[in-house]
Amino acid sequence: MTEFIPEGSRFHALASPFPMKRGGHLHGARVAYETWGTLAADAGNAILIVTGLSPDAHAAGHAGNPATGWWEPMLGPGKPIDTDRWFVVCVNSLGSCKGSTGPASIDPATGQPYRLSFPELSVEDIANAAAEVVRALGIGQLACLIGNSMGGMTALALLLQHPGIARTHINVSGSAQALPFSIAIRSLQREAIRLDPAWNGGDYDEAHYPESGMRMARKLGVITYRSALEWDGRFGRVRLDSEHADEDPFSLEFQVESYLEGHARRFVRRFDPNCYLYLGRAMDWFDLAEYGNGDVMAGLARIRVQRALAIGANTDILFPVEQQQQIADGLAAGGADTRFIGMDSPQGHDAFLVDYDRYGPAIGGFLERLPPA
Repeated sequence: MTEFIPEGSRFHALASPFPMKRGGHLHGARVAYETWGTLAADAGNAILIVTGLSPDAHAAGHAGNPATGWWEPMLGPGKPIDTDRWFVVCVNSLGSCKGSTGPASIDPATGQPYRLSFPELSVEDIANAAAEVVRALGIGQLACLIGNSMGGMTALALLLQHPGIARTHINVSGSAQALPFSIAIRSLQREAIRLDPAWNGGDYDEAHYPESGMRMARKLGVITYRSALEWDGRFGRVRLDSEHADEDPFSLEFQVESYLEGHARRFVRRFDPNCYLYLGRAMDWFDLAEYGNGDVMAGLARIRVQRALAIGANTDILFPVEQQQQIADGLAAGGADTRFIGMDSPQGHDAFLVDYDRYGPAIGGFLERLPPA
């Protein structure tokens, strides 16, 4: 399969061999990242952003790539994450297909894509790879670590495994462990991909690509990224124009069906199926209770930061807002000055990507109040 690397990406070569939590090593692996702003002489103004499952490192436009980034309204001069003040780094997750080494990458030992020979991937591996980027840039301690969605998991793993790496933390729609509902959804997504005959045990190419499986997997994901309130307000029961109907008696009939289909088709050829499988399973495995003798709160309490903000949407069904409340409570038990915000956003889990009127002031306000290093 093809990797999808944004223009202007930079790369950090990981330690070789790079050990993986669940066994095995990577040789000659790398992590893609991008930066904005200017690093202070004492490196005390650095912020790291770790992302959800599908984004690349291109969070916002910059001189090397002016294209609009996935968090464009949040990041830049005068924006909530103000690059006139902060030096911002965004990394693409290890295991992805957007520049960092993953199942779609070439295995130097064979000259062929890793596919399912890629070692089992954990959120902790993703965090350790991100930590290497921070150290390679000469940053001793981050002013703030920001994690969104899966990145919220990655951030917690990074803070736990690398004590002192960040003074403060913003956890956006993240969680300290995967819940049964989320695991069930991701299990169905993986099954849809694996049952597509074109998946072929992970051995596919552009000509024989598991498009149907990826379409179904993406549709399942998109349904959980928004709320029932959002779907109802946006589409209602509006039907498509009758002239668009075809001979299939079960063809697309409602606008919401057409939206899901269009969204899925735009995604499927832009993300590698095996990477999707690996990253989704890594989220399912993640559980800070492993670090707290079976108690997730005890695991969270082991993390040491000065201040933290845990924020989420009250309509989120994939990473319910109770999980962000748990993060705030657990970090407070570890001594952090924490704040929890449950947003009344109708957009569900994706609110942090669209509801900038709410999320911008909350995140920007937290950063504005941070003292110098």
